[in-house]
Amino acid sequence: MHVGTESSCGGAAWELEQRRLAATDDDQARGMFFQGALSVVSSLGGQGSVARCRGVAGMWEIHPFLMYPVARYLRMMSTAARLLGPQLNGFDRVLLRMGEQAADDFMESQFGQELTRDSAGCPRRLLEGLGEAYRVAVSYGERYPLWTGESSARFVMRRDFMPVAYHEGVLACALESVGAREVRVRGRQVAMLDSEFEVSWSQRALAQG
Repeated sequence: MHVGTESSCGGAAWELEQRRLAATDDDQARGMFFQGALSVVSSLGGQGSVARCRGVAGMWEIHPFLMYPVARYLRMMSTAARLLGPQLNGFDRVLLRMGEQAADDFMESQFGQELTRDSAGCPRRLLEGLGEAYRVAVSYGERYPLWTGESSARFVMRRDFMPVAYHEGVLACALESVGAREVRVRGRQVAMLDSEFEVSWSQRALAQG
């Protein structure tokens, strides 16, 4: 898997805050993502770091399938990235790891298992189904692939509150879950809440694997 993460700690923290300020109470995400983020914080930073992340987000009780304001998630992510950044070699590396965890958690859910089963061995089918998958997971935004080859696409996200590095982790992990190999994901932000990702994988490695 190859992904790109470039932004500085200060710039990434400022960006998360701007995204948080742009969110409304109607912009929500499933509790499973909050829980997944806290599990990463727990494994790398311990319970003291978990308490700080819960406190800043005001999240003491979390049900995996209920919806919660994404603004709280962004507060949690920003705090987690500051706490774990030195350990993971940068703010964006924390966001990348959080995105991978989010993909893992979603793929283990009932809907995610259905998507994985229907897309097994077919990364194209997975990317085509991700737009609907995101609609199950969050209340906001639009996502869709634009095909650039048999094993490559530009994956477009509009009005999404998570940064590029986070979704690089999501996309790479999701593709690998259905058998894609030599996955490459490179994202770029085109507006505050809009981003595009150049995604590719090896047909040869998939056929052999």
